[in-house]
Amino acid sequence: MTSVRIIRAVLFDLDGTLIDSAPDLAAAADKMRLDRGLPSIPYDKYRPMAGAGARGMLGIAFNMAPEHHNYVAWREEFFYNYEMCLTQRTKAFLGIEELLATLSMRGLAWGIVTNKSKRFTEPLVRQMPVLRQAAVVISGDTTAHAKPHPEPMFEASRRLKTEPQYCVYIGDDKRDIEAGQAAGMPSLAATWGYMGTHDVNTWNADATLSEPDCVLDWLDGYL
Repeated sequence: MTSVRIIRAVLFDLDGTLIDSAPDLAAAADKMRLDRGLPSIPYDKYRPMAGAGARGMLGIAFNMAPEHHNYVAWREEFFYNYEMCLTQRTKAFLGIEELLATLSMRGLAWGIVTNKSKRFTEPLVRQMPVLRQAAVVISGDTTAHAKPHPEPMFEASRRLKTEPQYCVYIGDDKRDIEAGQAAGMPSLAATWGYMGTHDVNTWNADATLSEPDCVLDWLDGYL
C-alpha cells in the first residue's frame, strides 16, 4: 500500500510553517515602541519569538508578560497594528507553494489548523492566493479549545470526513506535536520556521523536517 492511500490529508500549522509572518508581526510591535518615542528594536530580535504571537512580540518589545496589568490593552493595540499590515511583508516560505500544488496533484486534501484567531486567519487566507485552496481552516477560536488540546485536530478531520489516523499534522511548535499526537495523527516538526530557543529533539515528533520538500519524502517513505 502506498503512502498516498494511507495518508489522506495533510494538515499544517500556519505561522512559521506555511507562511513567514514574522516581518509583519515585528512591525506591529515595533510601531508601538516608535509611537511611544522609544527606539526601534532590530528585526532579528523579534523573529525567533514570532511563533508566540502577541505574547512573544510584546515580550521582546517591552519585556511584558501576560501577567502585566497593561497587557490586555497593549495586546489589543498590537492586534490593531497587525491588522493594518497583515500581508504587507508576509509570504509563504520557499517551497510551500510547490508543496501544496503537489499534494493537490496527488489527490491529498490539505488544510490549516492554527492557534491564530479567525480575526486574522480569515483575511490572511482570503488575501494570500497560496492559501485559498485549503480544504479546511481551523482557527484558535473555531473550537472551545486551542492547541495543544486535540479538539482543533478532531474538528479538522471531521470537516474533511477523514479519520484522524489518516491525517498527518506538521507544525513548528511543541504544542503542534502534542496536539497532533493526542489526536492520533502522525505529527512532524517543521524546522524551517521559527524555532526560538526550543530544542526540537525534545518534542518526540514522528519526524523532523528541514524544508518543505521533506514532507513529500516522508509521505513517500511512510508505511
